[in-house]
Parts: sequence; C-alpha cells; structure tokens
Amino acid sequence: MSSGRQIYKTLEAPCEGVYKEKGSRFLAFGFPVSSEEDIRLQLGAMKKKFFDARHICYAYRLGPEGDPWRANDAGEPSSTAGKPILGQLISFDLSDVLMVVIRYFGGIKLGTGGLINAYRTAAKNALENAAVVEKKVLETLQLSYHYEQTDKVMKAVHNTGAQVIEQSFTDGPLPCQLTVRVSPSERQELLLSLEPT
Repeated sequence: MSSGRQIYKTLEAPCEGVYKEKGSRFLAFGFPVSSEEDIRLQLGAMKKKFFDARHICYAYRLGPEGDPWRANDAGEPSSTAGKPILGQLISFDLSDVLMVVIRYFGGIKLGTGGLINAYRTAAKNALENAAVVEKKVLETLQLSYHYEQTDKVMKAVHNTGAQVIEQSFTDGPLPCQLTVRVSPSERQELLLSLEPT
C-alpha cells in the first residue's frame, strides 16, 4: 500500500462464507472494525457463540495502511490459517476488517496444503459476498479561536464536512475549543477560518 493514502476500502456490513472439505466445515465471518478494542469484543462474542468449534482462527488489518495487523492460527499448524486469511484481506485491499474462520473438524486431517486452501477459500467466499465501501482518511484537529470567529469556523466545518468530536469553552486567551476530524485535503480550509479578518 502506498503511504499517504486518503481513501481506503473496508466492509460496509458483516459478511459470511462457508467452505467444506472432507467433513470439516469452515465458517467465515468478516466484520468492519475500527480499533483493537472492537476486535477483542467481536472475538469474545464469536468464542462464546461457537464454543464447541475446534479452531477459531482470524486475521485483521486496521487503518488506511493496514497496520497494525495480526494473523492467528488458534492451534492449527503454524501459518496454515491466520496467514491465508490475512492474505485474502490484502488481496481484496481491505482494512478496518476482522476476518474470523471457524473450523468444525470432520475427522479427516487435511494436511498443511489442505488447511491453507480451506482457510483461504472460506475467507475469500465471505469477501466475495461482502459490500465494500470507501472510507476517507481523517485526522483529528484541535481548533482554538475567539467567540467572534465562531460563525466563520462553523461555516468552514460545514463546508469541509468535518466531524465535530468535542466543543468546549475556557477562560484562556482563545476561549473556544473545537476538536474535529477532517480529511487532510480539507485541513487547510479549516485553519484559514481561524485567521483574523
């Protein structure tokens, strides 16, 4: 992935896929996520729901560059589950996504190649069923200004489509405080609104 990317792709909603091989069932679930805390909660829910499964393997990528990322084999032989799942997230160029593949063992061992293929195919099936959306890269910006600049600042917030995170007032020299999330390309317009007229 190139650095400085302003738009990246993620899932619009959860997606599912399934793959069967020699009696084993591989159930794949993709989730849009935005933090490692989201991932922990989602994994906890999956472990409760599929408590009787032999393996709950997963991979995730976060942020516009797909970093941080992680691949977990959950007891399968090294690199036979997590990496093939992660490979599909990379292949589909997705981030802010957690992909979980649950295996119910069918009694016949699949071997290393068979496992890699099964986890990869299950993840791929889920992603082929997914609705993908583009997400703008946003940065957090802290604005401080005088009361009389409020109209100008709010107009710039509206024009740039910035998301207001927090607004507060202090006794300081610049009493109005505004925290927003804005795309890097719109950042300059907001900063210009702070300049005295």
